[in-house]
Amino acid sequence: MNEPEHTDPDAVELIRKLHERPQMLWAKWLQAPAHVHYKTFRMSDPPVQRPASRHEFKMFLDAFKVSADEMVVQDAFGYGMKSAKNGDRLIVIWQTHTEYYSYQIWHLPTDRSEGVAFGPMAFPDYRFPITPLGAEVCHLDIVLMVEPLPDSEDLRPQFPGPVIYGSRILDDETSLVTSFTPDEYGRERYRVTVGSGKSSRSHVKDIVDAIVRIETYYHLILMQKPLFSAAVDQAYKYEQVHLKQREIISGHIGHADAQTLQRWLNGLTQDLLKTTRLAGKLHFELSASVPYDKIVHRTLASLNEGTLPLYRPMSEYVLSGITGVAEGYQQLLKRMDTLSRGFEGTISIIRARVDLMLQSQNLTLLASVDKTTKSQAILQYTVEGLSVIVIAYYLSGLMAYIFKGLHEMGWLRSADIAAALFVPISLGISMGITILGRKLLHKKFSGGIPSGASEKPQA
Repeated sequence: MNEPEHTDPDAVELIRKLHERPQMLWAKWLQAPAHVHYKTFRMSDPPVQRPASRHEFKMFLDAFKVSADEMVVQDAFGYGMKSAKNGDRLIVIWQTHTEYYSYQIWHLPTDRSEGVAFGPMAFPDYRFPITPLGAEVCHLDIVLMVEPLPDSEDLRPQFPGPVIYGSRILDDETSLVTSFTPDEYGRERYRVTVGSGKSSRSHVKDIVDAIVRIETYYHLILMQKPLFSAAVDQAYKYEQVHLKQREIISGHIGHADAQTLQRWLNGLTQDLLKTTRLAGKLHFELSASVPYDKIVHRTLASLNEGTLPLYRPMSEYVLSGITGVAEGYQQLLKRMDTLSRGFEGTISIIRARVDLMLQSQNLTLLASVDKTTKSQAILQYTVEGLSVIVIAYYLSGLMAYIFKGLHEMGWLRSADIAAALFVPISLGISMGITILGRKLLHKKFSGGIPSGASEKPQA
């Protein structure tokens, strides 16, 4: 009989979340024309600021009095919809990622013939009611239109900056133009034509998602350049210091004393700590640049970019800004790792030298102890020999008195002869006492079992 299969509820819930696409609940409302503001903020402490950004989003929804049936708030994603009296719709989308969180704010006007324009949102009584967490990564102003792009002369006043870039994307009817230059509100402007027959919600969503993805990761890569430049200069200083230290140590380590070795170890350890601290900071800040670079390239490739007459391709500007940057970051990380290993190697050499000096001192000390031990053993045997003589002398003297008394009593013919004959006996007795005393002391301090004692048999 087969046993019933048991499914882990946590695994089922995880699989459900992996396949869940809550953003599609609001995507059905998307259309063109539309006006989109996009804001991204980089979190300095993601574990703390991620839930704080969710609370911030809830405050945003409360400020616009979004009803509960018009909002969804999850751990890393949320949206809310608000309809104005004139029929315009406002959709606010919040989402958190590994190190940043973002807002997409869509204004969908009811009167499509009126159109939309760059600048502040035209939704009634709209304002951005919160102060976001973290540093701003990028701020976009995207206008999606159904009408074809106007002439370049008409577009020129709408875009700040010296050059306008434009491309066809996804198909022949969809195109966009931008200057990659912030306007007076600090926003980069995008004018997108979705095409008369391509204004479906999925098409509009794909366009905006691609634009914000490229811009977000483009800025995340480049915003680390100041840190990178400062770290390159600092790494160069550390390398020069280490090179000079290594030359000095190589030339003098053979005859350096213990004080000099200790001074070298202290200096190198401090330099290693500084290098390790800088390398750790760089790994935290720069290690994500490679996947970010891949995201930008893959997103550009997914747009199937085509040329738009009179404009330079959008990808030309994007790729010229990030080409080689991520590789440069990784080379710096490898450089810092090599520098740290160099400090560690020099420290290991000095420690080996210190160990050799300690071993030499230990050998000298052991030789001295061995010599002293031999001298003590000779002295001990000498003392023991003298002890035997002294004990025999006192025994002989005591027995001489006894022999004299026996002679006076008439029990012994000659006391001197008896005393002379007892001298060898006294030597034997004193030697026996000395040997017995040595065995008793050895037994007491070594914990040995007395000779002749048998061990108790085990059961």
